Amino acid sequence: MPGVRYIFLAAILFTGAFAAGQSGDSAAIESSIGLRDPGPEDDWRLVWSDEFDVDGLPDTSRWTYEEGFLRNNEAQYYTRARRENARVEGGHLIIEARKEPYRGAEITSASLTTQGRAAWTYGRIEVRAKLPTGRGTWPAIWMLGTNITEVDWPACGEIDIMENVGFDPDRVHSYVHTAAFNHVIGTQKGSSLIIERPYDDFHIYAAEWYQDRIDFFVDGRKHFTFENTGGGPDEWPFDEPHYLILNLAIGGGWGGQEGIDDSIFPQQYVIDYVRIYKRID
Repeated sequence: MPGVRYIFLAAILFTGAFAAGQSGDSAAIESSIGLRDPGPEDDWRLVWSDEFDVDGLPDTSRWTYEEGFLRNNEAQYYTRARRENARVEGGHLIIEARKEPYRGAEITSASLTTQGRAAWTYGRIEVRAKLPTGRGTWPAIWMLGTNITEVDWPACGEIDIMENVGFDPDRVHSYVHTAAFNHVIGTQKGSSLIIERPYDDFHIYAAEWYQDRIDFFVDGRKHFTFENTGGGPDEWPFDEPHYLILNLAIGGGWGGQEGIDDSIFPQQYVIDYVRIYKRID
């Protein structure tokens, strides 16, 4: 859901509609939750990864940054190549939100993206991460179509592998957004799953993306499937390459629904690895 880059007014107005719509979708999907060992070493070939094993700024051959005030009426200023907000340390990528004055903002954070560096069509996207927590936090793992500059959002497609909001800290969400299915018009498709204290330990968040569906997992537990029903690109824009985004937003239309607790800062979103697999035929 974080990908409303170009429709600021709609992003500000969606708050009530999104909150009302998400519970119904989640309840319907969660009744069919299944268990599965994804077994990437058996079924998939690793084609891209970052294990975050070199301290310093993130690897510029893999990552670039979003910068500034971007979307959803969020409070943070996303900084570029600033160690206070994004650094590799002790085998982890740390995205840190800080309460501090910076370029007209009172909060800084970071959003790392592979845009212009790497993009994929189909495959398994897997991220092992420990979430931040506290009222106002909104971490995400998500993807946008590389054609966003041509067709805009949501026609480009958005795959939300994981989202979490600090006022509901033990619940993680997965959603897709397309021209036909998105939160602005109240038709978004997705699910949520309760995880015990995902801010205390690492969990594996993954999506397996095929030509006919996208399956979403937490620790090998499938909790949502979005199917390609053949309705064309308005419903399924997912035959085009998408790039990956890792970000920690603060406040905004969803993350800020219950305000921001200024006492929680700094907050760290800690990513152990990112791995992209292709299916072995």
